[in-house]
Amino acid sequence: MRPGAWPWASHFEAHGPYFATATAGLPPRVTSDAMDAVLRRWRAGRVQGPDFDADVERARRAYARLVGVDAGTVAIGHQVSPLVSLVAASLPADSEVLVAEGEFTSVTGPFTAQASPHLRVVEAPLETLAAAVTDRTALVAVSAVQSADGSRVDLDAVESAAARHGADVLVDLTQAVGWLPVDAGRFAYTVCGAYKWLLSPRGTAFLTVRPDRLGTLVPAHAGWYAGASPWEAIYGLPLRLADDARRFDVSPAWFSWVGTATSVEFLTGIGVEDLHAHAVAVEAAFAEAAGLAPGGGAIRSVRADDEAASLMAEAGAVASVRAGRLRLAFHVNNTEDEGAALGRLLRGHVTD
Repeated sequence: MRPGAWPWASHFEAHGPYFATATAGLPPRVTSDAMDAVLRRWRAGRVQGPDFDADVERARRAYARLVGVDAGTVAIGHQVSPLVSLVAASLPADSEVLVAEGEFTSVTGPFTAQASPHLRVVEAPLETLAAAVTDRTALVAVSAVQSADGSRVDLDAVESAAARHGADVLVDLTQAVGWLPVDAGRFAYTVCGAYKWLLSPRGTAFLTVRPDRLGTLVPAHAGWYAGASPWEAIYGLPLRLADDARRFDVSPAWFSWVGTATSVEFLTGIGVEDLHAHAVAVEAAFAEAAGLAPGGGAIRSVRADDEAASLMAEAGAVASVRAGRLRLAFHVNNTEDEGAALGRLLRGHVTD
């Protein structure tokens, strides 16, 4: 697609070029409108809990389409770490969990908090993670795309090694879903925070559980919304859990799910293949203009000199800093022209 021909960027209203989706995604206009509408209803005293069930199910179905699974394998939550905690708490005593060095702590924290004697947590470099899987490994927990710098793990190699050694795999898709094609059904578990690449309000997240693991994962957060018929399961015993992954649902933050359903449907309407191709093209446009080699992904981490921050501020461009480096994220709200303009602005001020 030629520079400037991407129509979807017109759906956003950022005041300046925005390259910080890896920190927080922008809402498309349709999402802002939906959030405004529900807040007006709230102010008027015209919201009821059951009204939001349809939004939760819209979000669940749209997310399932993005990651290639049945909606019955998708549970909803509010943050990644509590969802990972379900998996950590369900592992047998004395299990060994393999994680990548420098991994985001929402992935590693739930396991290390339960370490010794319940769990042993072992680190290995991301690039050799698959080779570090052994017969002692019960679970590999890793982000598909690393938060710090956008590095991508070889999921094929990890999955293959885990299968050879009888280990499960948990993949954090927070920095992947929305721009990178993924097949969540390959893995025992995946988690995803929706407020970045899924352009959603903070406070919504997804868990996928492969059908053969539904019976081994304890629904430790079970409440009324985890019931087969939630509005009939709000008082008394016995526990009446849903048969599918909805048994792991947490009662939803209502308004956030209105935004999440709208944003995820917006992305599915574009299609993940086009989203992926576009993100890679914008990053390549930036890299060429900056005098760097293309990275082939949506996140680019570069070393920036002391002038880079002031140059970006003067241009009204927003990005983020992680692990001491400038982290740039290229998504649906950006155009190739924007990427190239940023590259020209920072040429001579950034290096790999």
